[in-house]
Amino acid sequence: MKYCNKCLMPDTRPRIQFNEEEICNACTHSESKKKIDWKLRKKEFLDIILKIKNRDKKFNNKYDCIVPWSGGKDSSTIAYKLKFEYDLNPLLVTFSPLILNELGNYNRELLIKAGFDSIFIKPNNKISKKLSKRFFIERGNPKVAWDAGINSTPVQLAINFKIPFIFYAEHGESEYGGLVLDEKSQKLRKFEEVIEHQIGDHPENWVSNDINLSDLAMYIYPDPEILEKNNINAYYFSYFFKWSMFENYKFISEKLPEFKTVKNGKTDGTFTNFDSLDDKIDNIYYYMQYIKFGFGRATRDACRMIQNNQMTRKEGLELVKKYDHELPKLYFKDSLDFLDMNEIEFFDIVNKHRNNEIWEQNNNDFKLRFPPK
Repeated sequence: MKYCNKCLMPDTRPRIQFNEEEICNACTHSESKKKIDWKLRKKEFLDIILKIKNRDKKFNNKYDCIVPWSGGKDSSTIAYKLKFEYDLNPLLVTFSPLILNELGNYNRELLIKAGFDSIFIKPNNKISKKLSKRFFIERGNPKVAWDAGINSTPVQLAINFKIPFIFYAEHGESEYGGLVLDEKSQKLRKFEEVIEHQIGDHPENWVSNDINLSDLAMYIYPDPEILEKNNINAYYFSYFFKWSMFENYKFISEKLPEFKTVKNGKTDGTFTNFDSLDDKIDNIYYYMQYIKFGFGRATRDACRMIQNNQMTRKEGLELVKKYDHELPKLYFKDSLDFLDMNEIEFFDIVNKHRNNEIWEQNNNDFKLRFPPK
């Protein structure tokens, strides 16, 4: 494993690229933000807002745009700013977490009470559980189908409700190190990138003996021809405004002081308490990144804060050593019940997904062959 010299991300992260100085493309992108004329970017954004306000509303005279919304800090910040700073009326669309928890429900209700309309979409739980178990076994990722759902349903609703504007959060491929298709893809959400990077598959391929094509309706992304015909414009907020998960948390907790975080001060596997809070199975999802790629949730959070000059690499390294390896104790039993597994079956699958090139085993203990330093 090779680690970025500026942050702590290893080259095992899918699609990440390193330059000759062994600096990852997330860090080079972060550095490039210093050269961006953010006032000009904001003017671009205001031009879009004006276009939205002046559009022909004969088909839908109520909603100006859609915000794919989990109730967390990032999507809530976008929704709040669109409504109260830019005078739009966004429709909030939530594709249900796999395993709902009280914290996510509370934070969603908190923003709705501030003055928003919201649609909460709950897919067939029987199908959801089957797909989650299948992809946990096959790919070490219980959220493959969920990823498809959160991508497809806001677009499906945009088409059906004739609301042609969608505002997403950040462009992950550029913000966190990935494969950027072209310069425009940092601004506009593209079909090819959604399929290749966000979902990684066509849901039509998931038909099996006990899952029909009709069972997968919520997960299937509309064809590009349909998107073009309906003039769907999906933008990334991170193109127009400098992106920071920590700044988003500070913003929404200031606007909504009752916004809740994890009670014990930190989430399993990391040092933060304010990110990815609405789904009980998220702790297992991030733990499996550690198993498959050798970096966990603490690395993810530390790198994002290092890139935004909110901590040093040395500070991040200490936090990574302390927390990256933590087992997902919180909600562990709930997750096993959802996946219909016992603990022995779970860890058997976990170990089948270990990459022997990055892990070494001593009896029942595993450790990274090339830990960060």
